[in-house]
Amino acid sequence: MRVTFPHMGNAWIAIKCLFEGLKLEVVVPPPCTRKTMELGVRYSPEFACLPLKINIGNYIEALEMGADTIVTAGGWGPCRFGYYAQVQRDILKDLGYQFDLVVLEAPDSRLTELLGQVKSLGDRVSYFEITRAVRLAWNKLKAVDEVEEGLRYFLPRVTDRHRAENIFRQGLEDIDAASNRKEIEAAVNTARSEFNRLATCGEAPVRIGLVGEVYTLLEPSSNCEIERKLGYLGAEVRRSVSLPQWVNDHLLGGILRVASCKDAIGCAAPYLNDWVGGHGQETVGYSVKLARAGYDGIIQIGPLTCMPEIVAQSILGKVSEVEGVPVMTMYFDEQSGEAGVLTRLEAFLDMVRRRKRVAAAGAHRPS
Repeated sequence: MRVTFPHMGNAWIAIKCLFEGLKLEVVVPPPCTRKTMELGVRYSPEFACLPLKINIGNYIEALEMGADTIVTAGGWGPCRFGYYAQVQRDILKDLGYQFDLVVLEAPDSRLTELLGQVKSLGDRVSYFEITRAVRLAWNKLKAVDEVEEGLRYFLPRVTDRHRAENIFRQGLEDIDAASNRKEIEAAVNTARSEFNRLATCGEAPVRIGLVGEVYTLLEPSSNCEIERKLGYLGAEVRRSVSLPQWVNDHLLGGILRVASCKDAIGCAAPYLNDWVGGHGQETVGYSVKLARAGYDGIIQIGPLTCMPEIVAQSILGKVSEVEGVPVMTMYFDEQSGEAGVLTRLEAFLDMVRRRKRVAAAGAHRPS
């Protein structure tokens, strides 16, 4: 069995670790590129949302590398994510590819349900070995999140941004190469100390909250690398959803002690008190939460035609008015261009900085 999976940010490091712990041969898809996008667009329905198209590109590239089994996550509710696996299977079968498709669904009640699904992949391993593989993969997932958080903090503050990105990439390589928890912690500590050695420019960055649909938040190729662009424009980014949080909420039933979306859902209640599928309710809740935490602006992102995010967008105008925070919405598809995205970000940050200066001047004006 040669197993592959779709990319979603840097989750590949933990997924690869998990499958190797199950004694499976892993085919990691090539990084998402324009070719990946073009393959997905060519063979997917035009009206399908962007994540499905990029995933199709991932699968085609991995199947061409010899993969014979695709593992992906399932879903439910109004969001089309729950139907991806079935649609993608039919597309790939029509193209003549021979493979098995395994869909990991969130457990209804007990974590043993998920462990049973995982064991079906590695039937030669014991539950002890599965538990050890899951624990190591989870530690790598948290480590990746810590290094990503470090880059988001330092990128707008340092004078040598290319060096900061090199530290980040080396941190990911070290985490990928680690074989135990001690080596994972050493990789994170090394990246952290290297970040702290960088010279800073002294100017406090504006703080921007990034909310929206999870795939578009986590996969840079789907959002024209919006976090990187904001960092280079001098903005510190706080992403509403992290990889560990999504895995815990979506696949593990929220059993682990990590940040959860429950607080955000509570914050959304005065504006949107019903689940609308996907991450629509969380988008509203995190926008409220970040506004109350003093963030200077909120950017909502999602794939074009994403119904839950469209519902959230219709409410964010009220959130902006009541909570006193600027909000901008950006949708992405295969037609999205770097120049257009950069222009919108520059204009939004100019407005946010001007608003911040006016507020500061008013606060210091004698009464």
